Amino acid sequence: MSYYRILGLDKEPFSTSPDPKFFYESKEHKSVLYRLRVAVELRRGLSVVLGDVGTGKTTLSRRLSQLLGLDPSLIMTMILNPVYESELQFLSDLAERFHARPAIAADKEPTVLDYLKAIEKFLFDKGVEGNKTIVILIDESQKLGLPCLEALRSLLNYETNEFKILQVILMGQMELLPLVSSIKNLWDRISLKYVINPLEESEVREMIDFRLKAAGYVSRYPLFTDNSIRAIFNHTQGYPRKIAMLCHDALEYLVMHKKEMIDKDVIADLIRKDVQPVDI
Repeated sequence: MSYYRILGLDKEPFSTSPDPKFFYESKEHKSVLYRLRVAVELRRGLSVVLGDVGTGKTTLSRRLSQLLGLDPSLIMTMILNPVYESELQFLSDLAERFHARPAIAADKEPTVLDYLKAIEKFLFDKGVEGNKTIVILIDESQKLGLPCLEALRSLLNYETNEFKILQVILMGQMELLPLVSSIKNLWDRISLKYVINPLEESEVREMIDFRLKAAGYVSRYPLFTDNSIRAIFNHTQGYPRKIAMLCHDALEYLVMHKKEMIDKDVIADLIRKDVQPVDI
């Protein structure tokens, strides 16, 4: 039987998979979600969200996608692993996602220009005549090559007198910053820049309680003592992924050693033995 069943839980509360149901919205995450939704609603163009590994960017992107998906006036595509060999391959993928077929002879191979024209037509047909908000959300954006970023810069040129026709949200690790800033005309187009910081100590308790409750924990007694929370914060420095991994191991430890509560000694033992998986 899984350890979480023994503890009266319905699900694994501390999986590192990006499930929006287990996404604890810290003040940082609430702020960036609100600002991104405003940027999309006002059709301001390009937004860039940066953060170190493990700050919750991928789960944030899934939660944002979930929220935006509720809007019927919005057309969105989400790219989770933007590894492209060329600008042509990138534009081909975008065109396919938007069902924007290049207007060329059937026996010819589309060029970069053909795809740009097809996407441009799609943007004007849907974004202007159809009054739809068109969004491209790209996670792990630091994997985009400079040619792909240049292609996005070209697509962001399309606008009316009132708004940008295409909304682009780039989420990535901090190495995305020098990539974007190296393209001057792209950097100048950014309407929202946001860096996600780790959780504060008080938020570590809130995140743990939130995830346990989301997994079905209903006991009046907390599984984690206050001093264990402090130890978790000191070790993880507030990074959500590291917190989840350490808490997962702590619950397994609780069951294996038949303890009723996780205290600082349990956390210290886990850290000392390096039980938790390596954060990659």
